[in-house]
Amino acid sequence: MKNYLNRIGINAVKAGSKIINKEKKNKILKDYLRFLTQYNDKILKENLKDLKIARQKKLDINLINRLELNDKKIEGIRKSVLEIIKLKDPVNRVVSKWSRPNKLKIKKVTIPIGVIGVIYESRPNVTSDVSSLCFKSGNSVILKGGSEAFNSNKIISNLFRKALKKNKVDVNFVQFIEKKNRKVVDFLLSKMESYIDVIIPRGGKNLVKKVKKYSNIPTIGHLEGLCHTFVDENINHKMASKIILNAKLRNPGICGATETLLVHKKLSSEKINLIIDGLLKNNCEIYADDTIRKISPKKIYKAKPKDWSTEYLSLKISVKKVDNVEHAVEHINKYGTSHTEAIISNNKKNTKYFFENVKSSILIHNSSTQFADGAELGFGGEVGISTNKLPPRGPVGLNQLVSYKYEVIGNGQIRS
Repeated sequence: MKNYLNRIGINAVKAGSKIINKEKKNKILKDYLRFLTQYNDKILKENLKDLKIARQKKLDINLINRLELNDKKIEGIRKSVLEIIKLKDPVNRVVSKWSRPNKLKIKKVTIPIGVIGVIYESRPNVTSDVSSLCFKSGNSVILKGGSEAFNSNKIISNLFRKALKKNKVDVNFVQFIEKKNRKVVDFLLSKMESYIDVIIPRGGKNLVKKVKKYSNIPTIGHLEGLCHTFVDENINHKMASKIILNAKLRNPGICGATETLLVHKKLSSEKINLIIDGLLKNNCEIYADDTIRKISPKKIYKAKPKDWSTEYLSLKISVKKVDNVEHAVEHINKYGTSHTEAIISNNKKNTKYFFENVKSSILIHNSSTQFADGAELGFGGEVGISTNKLPPRGPVGLNQLVSYKYEVIGNGQIRS
């Protein structure tokens, strides 16, 4: 295993050192897009192998749902690749330039990061998104997918390599680790800092926690997505209800799902009950403070202190009444995980306060927290979402997968 992984590291560094012009990058992505269509049935066939094994092992139904591919999901994968093709090449772009009093001319220019390692679970679409984003940003990538999606990930990564080979470009820009040994992740994190420049984990809390704890390599990622939606007073109730139901129910298992709902104390009991009714009708369990439970006679569980810091990832939500926007911000900054927070409000002053004082990486006004996604924000997809305080923050898409250098142009100047 050691020799196998070291060879992958050496190959990744070698591939990533080669500069590919933007025309060839897009040509490769277009060929890959065509292969995804051409081999659609083959992808589904390999995915069925994974699903059969997953069901035999009686894996969690949410994991199986994330694992499963169909024609619609593969079309979504193709759409993501097409969006990445349309985006401008992020490499060798002049971010800023200026001159000094001594006539030195300085430019800040984007460059690839180098070798990116991605450790992920369940979703085969990640293989495609990550390969496309890393390649277009000039980085080589080492993929370590979960064993539950082995066959699906393997064929998708091989189709990308097929497109690279067709265009006479080093196929090791994209490498998929075909070893299922659990020690592979340990080796990647602790022994490959000579090859890998950054590790990005995409998966459950336990995976991300392990990566952040044991990695000798810088990481980009988030541990949890404990997202909040705050409902201010005097709002458009129809709009608010629609947003809240989407933020919680559209896909409760993603990191951008709202887990805690905060409501202004002056919001009428009638409006609060209508929101509660909408959630209950969709089989969502509600854990609320005593003030909410008093105004709603429905079956609502009493919230315990741990509920305010729980990422449910299911049909559960905690609800709390707050005095004002300041109280809402205080709660979010205390219990949140710096992922995504939303405010539903018609008050510009309150919205401004919310945006200026909440510490999270994505802030949303009058819309669903489920828009916390690279593709939805126009990034053409994402490698992951970062809650790090150092950049990049939020969805890590094409333009976040580059670093930069400074180019200083002189004309004989010397420093005194």
